[in-house]
Amino acid sequence: MIGGGIVGTSAAYFLNQFATTEQLQVTLFDNGTGQATKAAAGIISPWLSKRRNQHWYRLARDGADLVRQLATATKMDSQTYANNGTIITRKDAAQVFELEQLALERKQSAPSMGEIQSLSPSEIKQLLPMLTNMQQPGLLVSGGSWIDGNRFCQHLLAQCSQAMVHVVSEQVTLADEHQLITTGGVQRFDKIIVATGAWTRELLRSINVHTDIRPQKGQLIELQLPHATLPNRPVLMPESEYDFIPVASDRLIIGATHEDDQGFDLKDTVAATTDLLHTAKHLIAGISSENVILKRVGTRAYTSDYGPFVGSVPEHADLLVGTGLGSSGLTTGPLVGKLLAQLALDQTVDLTTYSKPVTNYLRSER
Repeated sequence: MIGGGIVGTSAAYFLNQFATTEQLQVTLFDNGTGQATKAAAGIISPWLSKRRNQHWYRLARDGADLVRQLATATKMDSQTYANNGTIITRKDAAQVFELEQLALERKQSAPSMGEIQSLSPSEIKQLLPMLTNMQQPGLLVSGGSWIDGNRFCQHLLAQCSQAMVHVVSEQVTLADEHQLITTGGVQRFDKIIVATGAWTRELLRSINVHTDIRPQKGQLIELQLPHATLPNRPVLMPESEYDFIPVASDRLIIGATHEDDQGFDLKDTVAATTDLLHTAKHLIAGISSENVILKRVGTRAYTSDYGPFVGSVPEHADLLVGTGLGSSGLTTGPLVGKLLAQLALDQTVDLTTYSKPVTNYLRSER
């Protein structure tokens, strides 16, 4: 396994769960640099997205269900996973009504959306009292949740048998579909799973495979609020603004940015912090740069059509890859990891439900 983000750790977890023999050994290599998951605190609420890619929607819808199942089955704490609902705002009541109709339609195939309720600006402020300047109505979806990416991954790894899953903090390169070049020399594996996100293009280039993938920088900030409120508040997805994630009674995450021209740069910037603070100031009175207590930066992976893909690398049947998750990685990553685990164990998997053919994104350069 190359990559210890949400895809890699989920794949390791499911390999551990699916294993029918103690002879299965999983080695997870990760150098920890730039990983989107470690920087991410994301909203699990994909049902009302306007994206037309049905492969993505099915992956995100079923991924949201899987995240909930994992949280319950492994008893995640409220700092790792919190199902407090999601509020999506719109410009006026007519647009909220339109959104509500879409929600009711999609709930037919996604019952985990839970209860759906339209809210006035004053009702939103009752649920999120820190939003002193809230002026737009919205829709509450009770099934919405959020997770802390880094804590989520560490929690899943803690569920694995240490005798079966071995984690190595090291950067490795591919020699071929069965061999990795490590600091200890070349090591051979029956299957190799590539879960390296935006770094997949560079990794597969070593075996002359071109990957349609590009990096996108994402920054978020965490604020100390002037006044504490009750815990377990819903997350907010304000129209044309950055997301608000209450992670404690007196702390709030704002973000994240989508920066396509920064490559793999991992430095936080004044421009991004200023932009994120502008969103906070727009809805919360009394916020300034002094309220910023933490900044996080990560690198997402995007394909040219914004669609994730998963499967075997062409002409390399035992080399498996899942990437291109973009900003929905915390929602879709666990399911992509599960699919990769099933493929690694030669289980029958219908990838056409969730992914376009990998040949749309990978090609041999020989």
